Amino acid sequence: MKLVKSLLLGSAAGLCAVAGAQAADLPMRKAAPVEYVRVCTASGAGFFYIPGTDTCLRIGGRARMDYQYTEQTRRNASTSGYLALGRISFDARTQTPYGSLRTFVRIDMANRSGGYLKSGTQERRANAFTATGADTNGQLQKYVEIDKAFVQFAGITAGRAQSFYDFYAGDIEMIGGSISSSTNTNLLAYTATFGGGFSATVSMEDPVHRRAPVFYNVATGTTGFAAGATPAAQSGVNFLTGAVPLAFVATGFNAAGVPVSANALDVSQRSYMPDFVGALRYDAPWGAVQVSGAVHEIKVGEYVTGLGSFPVNGAAVVPATTVLPRIPSAEYGWAVQGGVKLNVPQIAPGDQLWLQAAYGEGAGQYTGVNGPPGFDTITSSNIGRFNVNQVDAALTARGQVRLTQTYGGFIGFLHYWTPEWRQALFASHGQVIYDSILRTSQGPAGGTATVRSIFDPTLRSYGITYVGSNLIWSPVRDLDIGVEVAYERIDIRGRVADTSKGGTVPAAGAVAGGTGRVTGVDDNILARLRVQRDF
Repeated sequence: MKLVKSLLLGSAAGLCAVAGAQAADLPMRKAAPVEYVRVCTASGAGFFYIPGTDTCLRIGGRARMDYQYTEQTRRNASTSGYLALGRISFDARTQTPYGSLRTFVRIDMANRSGGYLKSGTQERRANAFTATGADTNGQLQKYVEIDKAFVQFAGITAGRAQSFYDFYAGDIEMIGGSISSSTNTNLLAYTATFGGGFSATVSMEDPVHRRAPVFYNVATGTTGFAAGATPAAQSGVNFLTGAVPLAFVATGFNAAGVPVSANALDVSQRSYMPDFVGALRYDAPWGAVQVSGAVHEIKVGEYVTGLGSFPVNGAAVVPATTVLPRIPSAEYGWAVQGGVKLNVPQIAPGDQLWLQAAYGEGAGQYTGVNGPPGFDTITSSNIGRFNVNQVDAALTARGQVRLTQTYGGFIGFLHYWTPEWRQALFASHGQVIYDSILRTSQGPAGGTATVRSIFDPTLRSYGITYVGSNLIWSPVRDLDIGVEVAYERIDIRGRVADTSKGGTVPAAGAVAGGTGRVTGVDDNILARLRVQRDF
């Protein structure tokens, strides 16, 4: 028995030894380490480390639905507008010996329809695609917008970002029609932080996003020109057709000094000098204060000599010798702005009071009175009774560039009734003032009062008043369901034809008036419903 037991134990030991030797000969395979996503608390809520890097990333987005009603006085205008918008954003940050290196990208994609949502601005910026289907009348549109794309490092901001001129930028509004400056633009800026909440920024910004046209003779009839002498290049010239915009500058005069001939000047603006923006800012627990300024170049093109000289003011014969005036020199528009934001938790946590005022010459986009780029030279308001001009400058008959003065002010208050219910109240007013010389013999086309009256309806100074309120419910975090109602009123200096009631502009040769009813006031009520979720 002992012999059998010894044999069995020996056999088992031998087998174990053989198996051990075979296992030792096999290669050892180690499981790859699992790299879990780690939270990056240093950069703020929602950030995580990109696996394998020391860069923190936050991915965000938005889904929005808007419905807007716009009161209209003309049957051809739409009253309803719809918007469905999707947004995605990426915020990447890396800590370096020089501070945080940040890259931010935000993209909007939308489908919109209706009257007010149709945007020539988006088409000019080449990020909108208009539907050509049956019976849309150009009121269906899709667009993709690189809303922001910038790098920030050691005080430098480079890329597409909010203009450093801006302070209040529609922060508490839904429609965003108040008189204030809010523009995303291409820029290169440097911000110096002094401590204690003080900072200063110098920014070189793309002028195209702040550009409004130079007024030129846009009439398409024989107004101001001798019969049969209307230049073909005059018809259809506007900023949305792609045709070269031409102004007609007096080049020949009779004994009384009245222009009798004119030559075409290309007044489309090119980019020579960037806009320069400077801002001083103070941030504190009680709010913020900012003073900012901007310089904006206005420069037209050359004379189009190939078109020849044209008779004006009824002249039948062009003078034998016509001397082209000197090409207008570049003019420099400018704007200044001051704003204050006050946090008033004494009323309720989260309450804010905004105050802002701006003044400019030849820089209406900075004061917020003029509409965004993309508008035609003679721009219809969203009401449609008459046209108002939103231009930075106008060219006189002698080829001088006269800057448009604009100013505007804003006040707004945001109040939290409860943590879930908040309401904003806001009011603003802006004024556009044209140089009085534009309605004299020096004005566009020059000459007699008969000719000048043709241009008065679109070169009258005017003011815009805009007031409104919204109420927003946020039942859960980052979900907004709200409605906003606003009232807009345009007061034009003098009276013009009310096209919604059969009024017409003055006929060629008429000193004043036109036919039908006239008005000096136009107003409109707008309402917007919004459902929005951010994440």
